[in-house]
Amino acid sequence: MFCRIKSGGILGLDGFLVDVEVDISPGLPQFNIVGLPDKAINESKERVRSSLKNLNINLPSKRITVNLSPSYVKKQGTLYDLPIALGILKLLGVVDVPEDAVFLGELSLDGKINKVRGVLPMVASLFSEGFDTFFVPKCNELEGSIVKGAKVYGFSSIQEVIEFLRGDISRKPASVNVDELFEKSLDFVIDLSDVYGQTLAKRALEISAAGFHNLLLVGPPGSGKSMLAKRITTILPPPDFNEALEITKIYSVAGLLKEPMITQRPFRSVHHTTSDIALIGGGSIPMPGEISLAHRGVLFLDELVEFSRKALEALRQPMEDGNITVTRAMGRVTYPAEFLLIAATNPCACGNYGNPYKPCVCTPNQLRAFHSKLSGPIMDRIDLKVWVDPVDKEELLNMQKGESSKSVRERVIRAIDIQKERFKGKFKFNSRMTEKEIETYCILENEAKSILRMAVEKFHLSGRGYAKVLKVARTISDLNQEEKIKAEHIVQALQFRIDEKFTP
Repeated sequence: MFCRIKSGGILGLDGFLVDVEVDISPGLPQFNIVGLPDKAINESKERVRSSLKNLNINLPSKRITVNLSPSYVKKQGTLYDLPIALGILKLLGVVDVPEDAVFLGELSLDGKINKVRGVLPMVASLFSEGFDTFFVPKCNELEGSIVKGAKVYGFSSIQEVIEFLRGDISRKPASVNVDELFEKSLDFVIDLSDVYGQTLAKRALEISAAGFHNLLLVGPPGSGKSMLAKRITTILPPPDFNEALEITKIYSVAGLLKEPMITQRPFRSVHHTTSDIALIGGGSIPMPGEISLAHRGVLFLDELVEFSRKALEALRQPMEDGNITVTRAMGRVTYPAEFLLIAATNPCACGNYGNPYKPCVCTPNQLRAFHSKLSGPIMDRIDLKVWVDPVDKEELLNMQKGESSKSVRERVIRAIDIQKERFKGKFKFNSRMTEKEIETYCILENEAKSILRMAVEKFHLSGRGYAKVLKVARTISDLNQEEKIKAEHIVQALQFRIDEKFTP
């Protein structure tokens, strides 16, 4: 006796079809799973056995063989429990299982269906291949229903699935109001107006958000660096549907999805003890790292100098390419990693270098050693650098709130709309311009050219540094809704590029 149940698998962010082939034949009682299963899949025979026993169904005293096809692709996870159990039940004549439906789910020993990872990308990929009916865990039904046109049914137990397939109970496909989810995308519990003073740092945040420019905040402890960084998501434009879908897929694969769809740009705050593998992704079965979890959002590295050089160097390639390829024994997986880097650091070991209120006790050698921890190539990839002084006592005592995130975000969105019009073929932020695009779109007035020429000679800007000044100046002119780059735009861009107080 043989049957085939449709299921799915995950490779990177893409789903693929898996045929769960079940055969029951005469022979010594055995239960074997083949087709490159991982340890979790091999353990599914015990979960299936117990689940069916608690339905008062005992496995036949015969040879049971399960093949997961295609057999040349490594399978992972616990999502094959449900299709394996249904294949056995079909062969035993307990229930008729449709051949054109896809089944995903992990079974508890009592027959309950538990949440699994990667439902959204599997539903999206298999729907594009012509499958439109999906049976998934109840916890995953809203996630899967994001795919328009897909009929996604969620169940809490295998008993419910059996009753539904028999026609004993009825159920409608899950649905989610995407528009309602996006309405909540601008609901933040924090606001830029919470930060007193720090006018220059706030301006740097605005430029960073408008052009997706990497930003470094330097200042003594308690000056508000982390507070500023956490508020950048409140001034970034909300993601559109396709961006939100990309973000949600990553979190679904990582098993971190808590809402049907992520409609706010992610903010990932990474501790300095984080390894390079945790940053870029990996493991025996490659999983997304922090840079991919920050895709279309913000990666925040606090205490930048405390990160290992290896971890920082691992950021160089994805910062340039917008993706990361992880190679392991099971194959190569590419994850997107188009993130905005916001970093913060103290200016020295004691933290008080440049502090107008406390003296620095570091020796010149200690200062050099501290600054040498920062990788030159990484610093060269940071577009904006701003000194964050402690808030003036008068500003703190007056407790006067500054501009709100909403009004800053409106300017940022206007600047981004200009960029959308500029790069009609394929939208990109100013920070991602190529050399040819810089020549085409960064048109300087004569005075701006003179100032930039003097800056190159005086500060010995590298080729990358020169290009980044132009990109930042282009964003500043977009914020001011100016067609050409003026002298004041170049001056401000240089101000955020060259800081004589902190030059590692």
